[in-house]
Formats: sequence, C-alpha cells, structure tokens
Amino acid sequence: MASAAEQLAANLNWGAFGKAQELKKRIWFTLGALLVYRLGTYLPLPGIDAAALAKAFSNAQTGIIGLFNMFSGGAVGRMAILALGIMPYISASIIVQLMTTVIPSWEALKKEGESGRKQLNQYTRFLTVALAIFQAYGIAVGLEGGSGIVAAPGMFFRITAVITLVGGTMFLMWLGEQITSRGIGNGTSLIIFAGIVAGLPHAIAGTLELGRQGAISTAAILAIIVVAIVVIGFVVFMERAQRRLLIQYPKRQVGNQIMQGQSSHLPLKLNTAGVIPPIFASSLLLVPATIANFQSGQGPSWVTTITAWLGHGQPLYMLFYAGLMIFFCFFYTAIVFNPTDTADNLKKHGGFIPGIRPGERTAEYIDYVLTRITVAGALYIVVVCLLPEFLISWTGVPFYFGGTSLLIVVSVTMDTVSQIQGHLLAHQYEGLIKRSKLRGGRR
Repeated sequence: MASAAEQLAANLNWGAFGKAQELKKRIWFTLGALLVYRLGTYLPLPGIDAAALAKAFSNAQTGIIGLFNMFSGGAVGRMAILALGIMPYISASIIVQLMTTVIPSWEALKKEGESGRKQLNQYTRFLTVALAIFQAYGIAVGLEGGSGIVAAPGMFFRITAVITLVGGTMFLMWLGEQITSRGIGNGTSLIIFAGIVAGLPHAIAGTLELGRQGAISTAAILAIIVVAIVVIGFVVFMERAQRRLLIQYPKRQVGNQIMQGQSSHLPLKLNTAGVIPPIFASSLLLVPATIANFQSGQGPSWVTTITAWLGHGQPLYMLFYAGLMIFFCFFYTAIVFNPTDTADNLKKHGGFIPGIRPGERTAEYIDYVLTRITVAGALYIVVVCLLPEFLISWTGVPFYFGGTSLLIVVSVTMDTVSQIQGHLLAHQYEGLIKRSKLRGGRR
C-alpha cells in the first residue's frame, strides 16, 4: 500500500509548476550548466592535428576509448579540453567509499554527519586531481605516439596537455557540485546523461542510414525499436522495485503523554548498485581491445587471440561480462549498505522487525533478505545489458544502444523527475501553510 506522501505525490497538480518560481530557477540553472558543458566538449586541446586525430580515433573507438567517448559526449573523439570528463571524479568517489570500509578513521568520519562528509569530499577532490594528472599524462604520451597527431611533441606539449585536461576535469567536478546544490538532480549523473543523450541523434541517424543502404534490414530496425521500448519499461519497473521490511515501534511515554505504537517500513532497493556494475565490467573487458589497437597488430599473437575471444557477441565475452556484473552488484551493495549499522540504529530508536530479535538477529535477517534481492537485481542487470549486446553483434548498431547507456539514461531521468516532484510537493505544502495562516489571521 502506498504511503500518504506517495499518494499526495501521485495526485500532484502539475499546473502548480508555473507557480513554483524556485523550481523554475533551479531547472534553468541546470539547463544553463549543461549547455556550458556541451560547449566545452567542442574546445580543442592546443597543438592537435584534428584530421590525424580523427583517422587514429576511427581505429580505436571500439575499445575502452569508445566507452569514455560516450560518457564524455564525444569530447575524446575531438580531444577537447573536457576529454577526461567526469570519470576521474567518479573513480575517486568509489575509491573513497571503498576506503571508508578499510580505514577506521575514515569510517568514523562517515558517521560524523555533515562535518565528516565535507572532509571525505575534500579527500575525494584531492584523489580526483591525482587520478586526472595520471590519466592526462598517459593521454599526452599516447597522442605523441600517434603519427602526426601532435604538431610539436615534447615536454612542453605534455605539460600543456596535463594542465588543460586536469583543469577541464576540475571544472566539471565543480560544475556537477553546483548543479547538485543550486540546480535539480545529481550533477555528476546529469553530466554523464547529457553526454550520452547528445550522441543519440547521430547514432539514430547512422542506424537509419544503414537501413537505407541495405546494411540493416527493416525488420532488424523494428526489432531494435521494440527491444529498446521493452528494455526501458523493464528498467523503470525494476528500478522502482523495493522490498519493504515492516518495522514496529512500541508505545513510549513522552512527558505526560503516552505515544501509541507506530509502524514503518525499511525499503531495500532491488538494484542497490545502480549502474556501477556494467560500467566497471565494460571497462575491464575492453582493456584487451584497447591494447591491441595501440599495438596495431604488431604485438604478441596471444594478445590478438584474447582480443578475438573477448569481441562483442563472442560467448567468452558474454560469460565474463555477466560474471563481472554479478560480482560488482554484490561487491558494491556490501560497501554502501551495512546491515549491522542499520540493525543498531533500529535498536537504538526502539524499532524492531516483528518476529525477529533486535540486534544481531535483525542484522542477520536484513543481510539474508538483502542477499536474496541482490541476486534478483544482478540477474536484472545481466539481462538488460546482455540483450542489447546480442543486438549489437547481430546488426552492428551504434554503441549508444548498449544496455549501459539505456540504464544510465533511464535511471537519471527517473531520479530527476522524482526530485522535481519533491520540489512541487514542498511548494504545495508551503501553499497550504500560507493559506492556513491567512485564515487564522482573519479569524
């Protein structure tokens, strides 16, 4: 049964959207920030020959470079100042989250509240700079290894490239934080979302052009459309799916009053890990292809063999892809959700699960339920991500139609819409409070 807040949100009057001035300011700020980001993906890195870069990139876009190019909105293919994108910040955030489970002092910071969160954010920024410098230097060296890509190779170009690329990443990190605090939605997710959506028109036009030329049959294009619609609907259903554990609070005395017992729910998401598992699995599996592209077929024969086995649509690729996604689903869920802490918090506030003893037994039960639903969530991720892979190998459609991109687009859209509904709900509450005060004053 839906809660009172969910029922009110479902009956929201979207006509009140025009009256929510604060929400409109946030939306305009978000759109303006994303427009600035898109303009930055077209500013080229100094000292790069665009024609030579396009020729070299066309031979390497099937590897991990293609994945980063998708997330950066084509900035890697154009080698723009934002070519590193927001990925170093995401990697740093994940590493800091991992370290909070290993380093006791960081775990204590995580439990301190707002002050601890600010300190961990500062560590994340420092780690982002270190990762960005390392990746930017690798990109600069790789560009110099290409034939005619860099006009004047040397240490000056490397220093210039590192400063420019690291500055672009730090700007995107700042821009994402500004969107989160002053705009609507999660800024980091929206930046990745904008990069993927920006490439969709070109991908759709390329697919239709292949159909016009006869490279892809009409039936295959219709099958792609039907599968995309079904996958989007399935993702929406599964991302909203929850396992709610009933929490009971006993009677308690507050002053001279006796508060009646209350019941609540502990919502456990079916897919706690989100889009992290397919991103990590894709990155790991595309490393051999990237290495083979850099060697241009001159490396050892075993590298070429492994690359062939791990190609799109190959059975070994599908097997490893599914296994890595399942592993990261369980691994990331174990990091972000601690059943022991949840059970301790429930016990501290007097809450308990009916039929389960508070404390250790409650933690074991929550862990048991979380493990079961994570199995279902991992299978859902595998199905969503492997089905488009079969279509890619069968029809040769663009990379943008992969399961990872669909998952990111749908998840970010749902999160942004829910935040818009939350702002409208808050605006509706404010209107009710103002009207009640006016009526009280007239009386």
